[in-house]
Amino acid sequence: MRALVIDDERLARKELINLLKDIEEVEVVGEAINVDDAKEKISSLNPDVIFLDIQMPEKTGFDLLAEMEAVPNVIFTTAYDEFALKAFEVNALDYLLKPIEPERLSEAVVKLSSKLNSSSASSTKNEEKITQDDDKKLSLEDQVFVKDGDRCWFVRLENVRLFESDGNYIKVYFDNNKPMIHKSLNALDERLDEKSFFRASRKHIINLSWVEGIEPWFNGGLVVTLKGGDRIEVSRRQAARFKDMMSL
Repeated sequence: MRALVIDDERLARKELINLLKDIEEVEVVGEAINVDDAKEKISSLNPDVIFLDIQMPEKTGFDLLAEMEAVPNVIFTTAYDEFALKAFEVNALDYLLKPIEPERLSEAVVKLSSKLNSSSASSTKNEEKITQDDDKKLSLEDQVFVKDGDRCWFVRLENVRLFESDGNYIKVYFDNNKPMIHKSLNALDERLDEKSFFRASRKHIINLSWVEGIEPWFNGGLVVTLKGGDRIEVSRRQAARFKDMMSL
């Protein structure tokens, strides 16, 4: 696994890199000292995993993830266990408390290795290309980072059933959660793969894999029922295009 170590403290970076040298499955391909440096290194080095410090000057590790279109595999390194636990009440990824213990590091690497090995070859190719092609659409296999207040989630797009516009924000529907992100629906629509996501109206984008039922509605429109019970109106303007996409 190609690893990038991100930490503002030089000694912390060196200590972790030395520990990773003893793990055969991991190759440290670089290190970054802050968020802006990390974004450049992630784009150029395309690591399989980043070891990410949470508390850094100016911008935090969470800020880094929030600024990325798609999120790589992440193992957090932090000295603040209460902060990490609070932030990741849902869909927590692994995090290591400083000073990092070799045994605990090995456990995290084994967990990540298992996750990478279970991915299909096509998914791996998509993830490897995500930072190399700025025009690549986000597909169902991609993972995104969602932050709403003190709550944070890592969400694979295949689990997001609906995006709903709410003023200058978007409500993201997955599981029983509906966090808000500061983004326009038009901007999001341009980044999503149109084979997987459909712009039902000015307010909604739906995940086509979640469609369970379709019925006629007023003025030539449609109502789509998603798995779980959400009912979304498809505008008359979009209804014909939707029928074409969903038929043989």
